[in-house]
Amino acid sequence: MNQPELGNYIAQLRKEQGLTQEELVEKCNINVRTIQR
Repeated sequence: MNQPELGNYIAQLRKEQGLTQEELVEKCNINVRTIQR
């Protein structure tokens, strides 16, 4: 799986769980820029 595919997969899972990007970064304890790339 390449980086764009992984990003799309994570976004799909996040949306299925009804999470915003901000909620995801809080749960994962990461910087928002990490998931916006």
